[in-house]
Amino acid sequence: MNSKYSDLFDTLVQSYYHGDFDETLERIMVCHKTSPQETFAIITSLCGVDIKFDNNYVYNLKKAITQYTVNKRIVEKLECYNSNCNPDKNKKFTCQLACPFNAIYYDTKNKSTCIDEDRCIHCGICVDACKNGRILDKVEFIPVMNLINEHETVIAAVAPAISGQFGDDVSMDQLRAAFIKLGFTDMIEVAFAADILTIKESVEFDKHVNGPNDLMITSCCCPMWVGMLRKVYKDLVPDLSPSVSPMIAAGRIIKKLNKGAKVVFIGPCIAKKAEAKEKDLAGIIDFVLTFQEVDQIFKALDINPSELKGIPSIEYASRGGRLYARTGGVSTAVSETIEELYPEKFKYFKPIKVDGVKDCKEILEKAMKHEVDANFIEGMGCPGGCVGGPKAIIPPTQGKTAVDEFAYDSSIKVPLHSQTINDVLEKLDISSIDDFKDEEKVAIFERKF
Repeated sequence: MNSKYSDLFDTLVQSYYHGDFDETLERIMVCHKTSPQETFAIITSLCGVDIKFDNNYVYNLKKAITQYTVNKRIVEKLECYNSNCNPDKNKKFTCQLACPFNAIYYDTKNKSTCIDEDRCIHCGICVDACKNGRILDKVEFIPVMNLINEHETVIAAVAPAISGQFGDDVSMDQLRAAFIKLGFTDMIEVAFAADILTIKESVEFDKHVNGPNDLMITSCCCPMWVGMLRKVYKDLVPDLSPSVSPMIAAGRIIKKLNKGAKVVFIGPCIAKKAEAKEKDLAGIIDFVLTFQEVDQIFKALDINPSELKGIPSIEYASRGGRLYARTGGVSTAVSETIEELYPEKFKYFKPIKVDGVKDCKEILEKAMKHEVDANFIEGMGCPGGCVGGPKAIIPPTQGKTAVDEFAYDSSIKVPLHSQTINDVLEKLDISSIDDFKDEEKVAIFERKF
């Protein structure tokens, strides 16, 4: 969400929460400073939907929120012919310079920058780059609140990078209490799904890497990394692990074990909103909210996690699963699990990790030329990994410290030692390492690229 619209978002959240949404909406539209069409476009984006303005706008917006349907376009571009944005000496605008995939071009006819949907992976970097608020990302909290109001089972699935984001002294138990106070049925750590994928990635490595020239690229948790491979470095896709991201794995597990549950992923990344709506994944994660959006929602509704008495749960996530939040975490988790499962194969495990778009592209270029001195590549699009995501609240270094402290505080060192994970796998009909080699049984953790 562009910071320019923070006050408007607060107003919409508060009015929907307190039941005077209709009156508030009409007041905003009467007092608009731009055209009603543009004002409504901004409002619909902040409400997570996409409909056009007409004379029946209040009814249509409420209907769209209640009957939410998948809208793949997460990042929307308003026309900017009236903005005061000026190009640099190379005639490139700020949004164009920020885009790592060259997905923004200048339309000379309309005198406005536009988004090329074929190139765009909806990473959202351009949203922050545009200081004039002409690029918006969908904020999906109002539809979430509608589910809560209808007494649905709504689970908040929080990314491992959440450690430390809402304050140094805010525990996971307090965050759980905050989400429940907000109206969620419960909160779970996505790190538990990362743990299961660590086991699967270890089995994949044993299967895929059998000689000095073999290479495995982890699908990891980063849609930017996967987007680079699928759109730019297609020749490397055969070496890409077929595993889904921890977010998707968590959604599938929750819905398999809790019929009718709705899952809301909470993380530092706009690109996750687009990942949740990809054709082969749609419907697994119902909505995605960023850390910054949740922080603003908490403040708008006077919920302070640091003041709440925590709601504890048993320890169920391992050190490795929680380390997925930062660069090198996946490699560490997989390495430790391979060492335990396949000690002979571990001798030949040679990982390399990269972060940031520039370094990710460089390592993939080298991989294309067979110039990488490694057999396991982990990539994350943001510097520092997920803790450096564009919608994190705290700096990446601070986030890494918080993640490391929480991860190393776990009593479970590798996922193989988690009784809770074993119990979950049993319910999924996976009772041994050999079951991870059964295509039918592990289909819940895979996708086709």
